[in-house]
Amino acid sequence: MKGAYGSSVQNIMRDYLIVTDSSADLTAEQIKEFGIASIPLDVVIDGNPIPNDKVDVKEVYAQLRAKKTMTTSAATIQRFTDFFEEILKDDVDLLYLGFSSGLSSTYSSGAVALKNLQEKYPDRKLYAVDTLCASLGQGLLVYHACQEKAKGKTIEEVRDWTESNKLNLAHWFTVDDLFFLKRGGRVSATSAVVGTMLSIKPVMHMDNAGKLIPMDKVRGRKTSIDALVAKMKNSTINPIDSPVFISHGDCIEDAEYLASKIKNELGIQEVVIGYVGPVIGSHSGPGTLALFFLAKER
Repeated sequence: MKGAYGSSVQNIMRDYLIVTDSSADLTAEQIKEFGIASIPLDVVIDGNPIPNDKVDVKEVYAQLRAKKTMTTSAATIQRFTDFFEEILKDDVDLLYLGFSSGLSSTYSSGAVALKNLQEKYPDRKLYAVDTLCASLGQGLLVYHACQEKAKGKTIEEVRDWTESNKLNLAHWFTVDDLFFLKRGGRVSATSAVVGTMLSIKPVMHMDNAGKLIPMDKVRGRKTSIDALVAKMKNSTINPIDSPVFISHGDCIEDAEYLASKIKNELGIQEVVIGYVGPVIGSHSGPGTLALFFLAKER
């Protein structure tokens, strides 16, 4: 991710700022490199809401493996308002690229906050885009938006590019433990028990409404990872020219295996690997593995 893009963005006059939220699972280093801002969402541990960026992700996964209950809470309109207003003090316009409305009310809170602020700052350009993305899928869309900005595109042009291309951002993932999908109501208790006994792994994706839906069931972890590669082979566009993002729920070896497969079989040049953060990881669990890339369609 570093190199030409990382240096060129520093030389562009920033008359507007791209903002996302921490469900994009971008690291502090990436946020700085992209030249963006990110509002932290909360993970609730033992009834205490803690900002996503204030918790140790490996400790979160250790607690999840111990089947400790965690929940999440969307940022309030007031938190978004305060966060955005700090940015507006710097006399810049603002483009917010938010967490899928199909999974959370986070985007709605951000959009309402911007609408309210527009009345206070009528001369500013304040836009919100429902990315219909999550985790590093959202992060990858933000990356591409930053690339467009680095080309000198206006805030309206970047907004329109994001709206036009968000449904080409494919999300394919699998999980290793059905317990967490059962706890979140995405599979039945019976399916979870039988699936665990038979080592059944779901292959899921994000649909055009920004919701997670099951697509296939395969037997065995390696087979489920290979299924992600097959999905990419069937739908990817510009595999050599566009980076691919992989996020994992504390299973780096599986992420590296997946990265090696797509590099060898599809000629992928750039793969970025990162964690599924605490907000999403608390629902998907340890062993989650997700693949994100530009595709003909989701």
